[in-house]
Amino acid sequence: MSARPLVLVVSPGDETYRGYCLEQVAAAYDVVLLTSTEPSWEKPYIVDHAVADLHDTAALLAAGRTLAARHEFAGVVTWDEWHLVPTARLARALGLSANSVEVMRGCRNKATARTLFARHGVPSAASMRARTLLEAALATMTIGYPAVLKPAAFAGSIGVMRIDQPEQLPAAFEFASAGAHRSREDTAVLVEEYLDGPEVSVECVTHRGVTTAVAVTRKHLGPAPYFDETGHTVDACDPLLAQVAPVAAAAVKALGITGGVQHVEMRVVEGRPRLIEVNARIGGDMIGHLVRLATGIDLPKAAADVACGRAPDLTPTRHGAAGIRMLYPAASGTLTERGINEPFAAHSPWLRRVQWIRQAGDRLVLPPDGDLFTARAGFYIVTGRDTDEVNERLDTVADEITLTTQAGW
Repeated sequence: MSARPLVLVVSPGDETYRGYCLEQVAAAYDVVLLTSTEPSWEKPYIVDHAVADLHDTAALLAAGRTLAARHEFAGVVTWDEWHLVPTARLARALGLSANSVEVMRGCRNKATARTLFARHGVPSAASMRARTLLEAALATMTIGYPAVLKPAAFAGSIGVMRIDQPEQLPAAFEFASAGAHRSREDTAVLVEEYLDGPEVSVECVTHRGVTTAVAVTRKHLGPAPYFDETGHTVDACDPLLAQVAPVAAAAVKALGITGGVQHVEMRVVEGRPRLIEVNARIGGDMIGHLVRLATGIDLPKAAADVACGRAPDLTPTRHGAAGIRMLYPAASGTLTERGINEPFAAHSPWLRRVQWIRQAGDRLVLPPDGDLFTARAGFYIVTGRDTDEVNERLDTVADEITLTTQAGW
């Protein structure tokens, strides 16, 4: 038997975007997996597993108890947005340390979070719930234009749309409602004040109620009126971190979070941070991997450490920068050609990864008819000394990539 602590991981996610999380946790812990499908790529990193319908609370709890009967777990962790609440419920059932179910529900619901931000004086955006188009119209009379409509409880910028005048409201409400009805938790739409400024996220680790901001991620968005994220950069020496860290920590505290890793999204409006939302897990789109490339800080291991009652090591060991760019087509259609100049890639050691997630013949559908799951063809990651060098390299790679679609199906 291994002397290493055992951690239960709920829902490992897909290998492309979350494989690094499981790999990094398994480097320090023995991992038992609770998953919805029989393990494949996960096998080298786990010592045991159980398969269950993770959207069925009773089935998830039963499978978790079965695993707990075979193993003595030090903690339980998930980096899957959709399983934050069930994992908190499982932790409570197994007597393991975790944020409460109620706190996780607050993180999952943007309306609840806005209320808590206001109560605790965290600078945020004006926000009102709307169940009908009439309620949305009344909300815009209070909030004004431009405004943002979004699902109360979804993710990935799905259903999020900016409007600048009343004539745009019916289509935006329909768009946001379609996204909201994909949620299992809350199908309401929020009408919010538009925060005009650059968007960032603050990557935080909270241990015993103390939050440390370890990195700031600068966001790059696709064309308005949508908010699809097209890329991110992380710089270990970003001067913005000191400015946004206190607001991020205040937001985490306002929600009642006492432990874990948080991905705190905000916009800097006229030089002041204003909260968008707090995600109580490692950021998506490989952000945790970018943090490690830029700073050396291991967020998946930190998440497992906190879950197991250990103080995480948040000491930077690198002082560089890293960036990712998502590959989207210029127009919706059938993917006909994709590739990169291989000699260029072979002689660019700073090009850390080129990942294709769609094949020739696949349909790529951009908003408003599609979303990030239907539109992305892949991504690539680069490193550099600082943000400027990373952005320059991201642009350089773009010129070496071919991505073409043909209109129609």
